[in-house]
Amino acid sequence: MKKLLCTLALTAGLILPSAAAGELSQPTLDLSAQSAVLMEKETGTLLYQQQPHEKLEPASVTKIMTLLLIMEAIDSGQISQEDVVTVSANAAGMGGSQVYLKQGEQMTVGELIKCITVVSGNDASVAMAEYLAGSESAFVERMNQRAKELGMEDTTFLNCTGLPQQGHMTTAYDIALMSRELIRNHPGIRAYTTIWMDSIRDGAFGLTNTNRLIRFYQGATGLKTGSTDSAQYCMSATAERDGMELIAVVMKCPSSADRQKDAQALLDYGFASYTLKPIYPETPLAPIPVALGEQEQIQPQMSQQPKLLIRKGQESQVTTRLTLPETLEAPVEQGQTVGQLEIFLDGAPVQTVPIVSAQSVERLTVPGVFTRLLRQLLMAG
Repeated sequence: MKKLLCTLALTAGLILPSAAAGELSQPTLDLSAQSAVLMEKETGTLLYQQQPHEKLEPASVTKIMTLLLIMEAIDSGQISQEDVVTVSANAAGMGGSQVYLKQGEQMTVGELIKCITVVSGNDASVAMAEYLAGSESAFVERMNQRAKELGMEDTTFLNCTGLPQQGHMTTAYDIALMSRELIRNHPGIRAYTTIWMDSIRDGAFGLTNTNRLIRFYQGATGLKTGSTDSAQYCMSATAERDGMELIAVVMKCPSSADRQKDAQALLDYGFASYTLKPIYPETPLAPIPVALGEQEQIQPQMSQQPKLLIRKGQESQVTTRLTLPETLEAPVEQGQTVGQLEIFLDGAPVQTVPIVSAQSVERLTVPGVFTRLLRQLLMAG
């Protein structure tokens, strides 16, 4: 029941802008993936879903959560990309995809992020986990806690790499959630996830991205591939065109080529079918007079820049209605709501954005009132 309600709620987010046009269903895409979703980054709307809550092994797509915790630590000031990490014997002993770190070798946080994003280094992932939390197991506890906070209800992480381990599971939908959190709130990760070829150790060790879409797909921005014998081929692929960024997740594809083809098909469908339209008032926001204020007017502004996810072809159906007072009375606080912008699609309301004051205005004191009156009398004379 929980999954059904979740799916219905997500579908409602998709149906809302499309209901007026009578388009309530998604197409059937010829995907080889066992599970897949397509999500729009800004609104979190699901544009396509196929078995989105089926628990499967994510392989190295796990590292999206590893990268999320690393970027959160960087952006909060806990660590910096210039910090130097000393590799432990445990990290150096990781199998699978690796950059062959040696015990005692030192690399900066930035270099290790590059090793994780570009070539999916398991040794680099464990080195960073130990640096942040003291041990991989302590770091995994943080991964699972963060997953809960993001609403990833069907995810259990047992390591930070995605190496096969009984019970290490997630879903396409949960992967989309953590992918969205990473790219939406930590855009600095794109500097790493868009690298096609690079090197470490002063050029002695070459790196080539495991995500071929980075080179061959227009607008590709990331994000992470993964594969093991049991998980088969998985990917969370992100791309941006015309201000709209999409997240395509595919799990359990038969081959690397199928993985790329499926992800590309999802992204192609999203970009061909939807657009993210910035919404502005149909008339400029004029200053509002303020009675009995130390300043005579305030400048209204939108509390946020609204963007409406709509199907292509619906652009002309978007209208707005602006409601503002003719005057205000002091005091007025900065950020105080003074009006609203209503957004309609084909006549149906879809969103309301508060209009707020860009500055504060104190109320005139009694001496201030007399000073202003005297000034006005002198100017009139």
